[in-house]
This record gives sequence, structure tokens and C-alpha cells, in this order.
Amino acid sequence: MSGFSAEWLALREPSDHRARNRALLSTLQALFRARDALEVVDLGCGTGSNLRACAPFLPIRQRWRLVDHDPALLAEARDRLAAWAEAHERAGEGLCLTVGGRHIEVAFVRADLSAGAEPLLDRGADLITAAALFDLVSRDWIERFAAAVAARRAVFYTALTYDGREEWRPPHPSDRVVFAAFHAHQGRDKGFGPAAGPRASAALAKAFRAQRYVVEEAESPWRLGPKDRPLIRELARGIAAAARETGLVPEAELSAWREARSSGASCLVGHTDLLARPA
Repeated sequence: MSGFSAEWLALREPSDHRARNRALLSTLQALFRARDALEVVDLGCGTGSNLRACAPFLPIRQRWRLVDHDPALLAEARDRLAAWAEAHERAGEGLCLTVGGRHIEVAFVRADLSAGAEPLLDRGADLITAAALFDLVSRDWIERFAAAVAARRAVFYTALTYDGREEWRPPHPSDRVVFAAFHAHQGRDKGFGPAAGPRASAALAKAFRAQRYVVEEAESPWRLGPKDRPLIRELARGIAAAARETGLVPEAELSAWREARSSGASCLVGHTDLLARPA
């Protein structure tokens, strides 16, 4: 399974939080407005960004299980959540947080999701969530996952699934070939079988509708400009590195593209948020 550094996740978090679709978050909030407590499972949690984004929209008492395969990211999540909260206490290996009038209990679970998420859902959850995960997994994985969520009648919410849109300004003559190579790389096996890549959100919607869930989708693009230069530079580096692995772009052309994009550009990077609930 591919991994991400804590530095990359920290760099992208402000843009991730700005990009989330507020209307869909409001719909999620409304689903649980009558509740005073909620059980949540967060898959591929990284450093806890999804909890920080969602918790203000959820009931006053929350119990989260944060799941990731990388122990270093789980340790970073523990530290960052403690720093984010107004007050915190250790509870064994977990945390009890107080923030915004909410009491949030957090457990940290190390698990490899490549074989499927089903065992992680057996303890029950009202809400199953993830961010920037499903473009990495296969369509078969998505179908099994949707069936597992539906069997438990849980609500599902995911944010920031890459949808393949790339609009960079000013235009560069190598944009088309570089992004074609990047999207080819997106479809490679990331540890879950051939990745759904930019088609992941459509695959999620189809899989949950097949389970008779009501599905809502909404756009959540990054819109990056001059103030986001460090993120743009790292994004260009990552796109170039992925394109290089395919061998589809000559090295000189790829290096020139990366240099141009790193030195001055603005861009829109497309994502989709999705909410699915039992009918």
C-alpha cells in the first residue's frame, strides 16, 4: 500500500479543509442533528485531518476510531489532535479531547486495509468516513466495502476523492502529455488491486446505489494561487515523479514542465465529496 508523509499531509490540510463542500457537510450535520452521541470509523486517517474537519459538524459526544497502516502517522495524529484540542487527556493509547463544546474520544487502530475494511466495521459505527482514499483502491474493493457498510446500515461520507480535473494557468505545451502519464499512473495497483483513480467517485456512487442507498455527490476542488506556492511546488513534484514512473514522457520535457509549474502557476485540481445513507 502506498504511503504519504506527515509533511505532505500537513501541507495540504488547509487546502483540503477549504475545498470541502459545505452544502454536503451541512447535509451530514442534519442527519445526526437529533443525536447527542455518535460512533465514527475513519479509514486511512493519516494525521487526523478528517476528524478535525468533520467534528464541528457532528454531535457533542463523539467516539472515533482512527485507522491507518502507518504507525508513524498514527503517532503524528495523536500529537496533532492533542495540540488542536482546547484540552486533552490520555486514555491508555487513546485520547479524550475537548474542543468547541464537544467531547471526543479517539482510539487509534493500526490495520492494513488492502484485504478489506470489513473486520474494522464489526464493532459497529453510525458513520464511516475517509478522505482522499478511494482513488487509491480498486473497483472490486469499493464494491465489497459498500456491501459491508450497507450490511451495518451505517452512513458513509467521504471527501476529496480525486476526479481527474487539472486546470493549470498559464497553459504549458506539455500539460496534455504529462497529465495523460499521471492518470495512467493513477490506475496502477496501490496495494488494493488496479486503482479506480479518477473514476473512484463514480464507482462509489454506483456501488452504494446498488445497495439501495441514497447518494449525493458534490464538487470540492482545490483552487490554488500564489499564496499556495509551497503546495503547488510539491504537487508539481509529485505529478512529475508519478509520470516519470510510466516512462511516457521524455525526461527533458518532464523536467521542463516541473520547473515551469514550480516557479509560477495557479491551478484547479478536481475532487468530489460523497455522502451515502440508507434509503
